[in-house]
Amino acid sequence: MRLALELATQAGQAGDVPVGAVIVDGQGVCIAQGENRRQRTHDPTAHAEILALRQAGLTLGTWHLTECTLYVTLEPCPMCAGALVNARIGALVYGASDPKAGAIDSVIQIPSSLASNHRFPVTKGILAADCRELLQTWFRQRRQGY
Repeated sequence: MRLALELATQAGQAGDVPVGAVIVDGQGVCIAQGENRRQRTHDPTAHAEILALRQAGLTLGTWHLTECTLYVTLEPCPMCAGALVNARIGALVYGASDPKAGAIDSVIQIPSSLASNHRFPVTKGILAADCRELLQTWFRQRRQGY
């Protein structure tokens, strides 16, 4: 999660919402990482989770990520939660909950919905205070014009 926080910080410094994601394989080796890049790439799908999933699939040569764990600083949105289901992710660990758009536990629960064909264990609240503070500081600075 600390590496995900570093990536989130980099995203925030580059003008994107500070969210970072890391994927580790079954042996705990980091095989992929991502940071939000929507502003820089003008790509609405360039969320940290999506970028990390793409890289993990290329690294492993498969889209089946059943032996992998995704660490992300913010609870995934509906798009990312759906991508985790479709990637057959092995487990999810996230930092801060997202009371506005969280699609794991907070607003809707995509992985546990009847429409989901894959379920995975979720651990939430890891370094939550650090993750939340990074986001809150970034948004506060944007509202104040830096």
